[in-house]
Amino acid sequence: MVKQSDRAPLLDWEEIPPADASQAAQQQQQQQHPPLPPSREEKVAPKSSQPPGRRPAAVTVAGTGWSTAATAAAVTRGPESSATAADRSVNGSPGRPRAEPHGSGRHALFPGLSSRGQWEEKDQIVAVFVVTFGTRSGNMIEWFLPHDVNLDGVEFKSIASGSHRITSDFIYFRKGCYFGLACFANMPVDSELERGARMKSVGILSPSYTLLYRYMHFLENQVRHQLKCPGQYSPLEAFYEDKKAVLPPTGKGLVTACPTWSVTTINRCMHPEMKITHPAGCMSQFIQFFGEHIMVLWKFALLRKRVLIFSPPPIGVVCYRVYCCCCLANVSLPGIGVSVPELRPFFYINIADIPALETELSYVACTTEKIFEEKKELYDVYVDNQNVKTHRSHLQPLLRLNAADKEKYRKLSEQRQMLLYTQEVDGDCTTNEEDLFILFYMELNNRIVQILSDVAGSSDPTLTSEHVRAMGLDPQGDRFFLLELLDVYQIDVALVIDNLCCS
Repeated sequence: MVKQSDRAPLLDWEEIPPADASQAAQQQQQQQHPPLPPSREEKVAPKSSQPPGRRPAAVTVAGTGWSTAATAAAVTRGPESSATAADRSVNGSPGRPRAEPHGSGRHALFPGLSSRGQWEEKDQIVAVFVVTFGTRSGNMIEWFLPHDVNLDGVEFKSIASGSHRITSDFIYFRKGCYFGLACFANMPVDSELERGARMKSVGILSPSYTLLYRYMHFLENQVRHQLKCPGQYSPLEAFYEDKKAVLPPTGKGLVTACPTWSVTTINRCMHPEMKITHPAGCMSQFIQFFGEHIMVLWKFALLRKRVLIFSPPPIGVVCYRVYCCCCLANVSLPGIGVSVPELRPFFYINIADIPALETELSYVACTTEKIFEEKKELYDVYVDNQNVKTHRSHLQPLLRLNAADKEKYRKLSEQRQMLLYTQEVDGDCTTNEEDLFILFYMELNNRIVQILSDVAGSSDPTLTSEHVRAMGLDPQGDRFFLLELLDVYQIDVALVIDNLCCS
């Protein structure tokens, strides 16, 4: 089955023409006779010989909604930009090669994980819109489709507070039950009415994360187009007609049943595509950015705390930190974590999201608004740059790194160096850094929860120092962490360390 192009007829307004006639003839021949599916060395996610919209399946993570494996194929990093990578993945052109795992690395750890396994998802764009900044009225929705869609508040999510100081950005966000991606640009103009600057953002909404990455380059092109030629919406109209979702009939607007926040939904809609949009590897940069203190974030994530990340604009890369923080909480043991709150990614939030956050038990979000730091009832953990802090006194012990934390980080660093060496010397690209990091924390979480479950189900449900060390934890330094973990995961054991007993 031949995969259709992701582009509608009017979406190619900025395409570069072929350099010569022979190249044009070759392209025409390729359009008339599409090539066979690319080889392993040429494969670019999610291009395949499967029906449109499919991509390699991932192992379900029970109770958390996150992927146990990064992708069914590893991405070889290159110097190209995220926009170029996303565009190439849309058009199916050779980009960064992807090597399918075979016999070693992550694939060996999960023999049931097959790169042949595919699942189908069709285009599901529920809205497309243009937001502009007016010097008198502030952020405004300038244009949108469909006309009966409810986009209240999107104008403040699509242009982050403080964006007037930067030239471009991209923003992931939530709008009710839907997820959005908007690309922002700021262009100087010779206009007193606009006070020397024209700012716009072009965005889309979808029921899931999965397809958002595909259209980042298109949105970047369109926001530049809107800045230069305001009011020309034909490409956006064609895009919506080509990609619009077919949702269950529930009346007008976006008043529809929320897509289920199931394990499968989030598992399918997150990691592989978002990784492609970050050429240097968002998980790799995330862990290098926080260093050893990634272990502090790991504990808060596993305990399902409310984590708020502050950063001045640009906010795009911080949206990836939201995603990466959620990935630290993977648990793939069947039946584990059913009663545990889901660590929901909110991505970018602003003041208008306060009512929604007030009802959330567990989330990770980012913001550019410093006022949130004063809203301490809305979060448990506040991250400012590389500074992780909490105002809740009972969580203060979790901020201190102990010997076991440093040892786990050392092992992670060693595995990373070994991976880089293998890639450089042997050319083995079956696993990349994102795969390694996600698997490292998933296996760590599985081991901890499995031991706790085994002890709880034994004839003597008493957790000793030997059990704690077997988990890779510090019997003294992680004692409070274990007590919190037992409470969150509702595991009934007695913790006995150095003759101190707490049930």
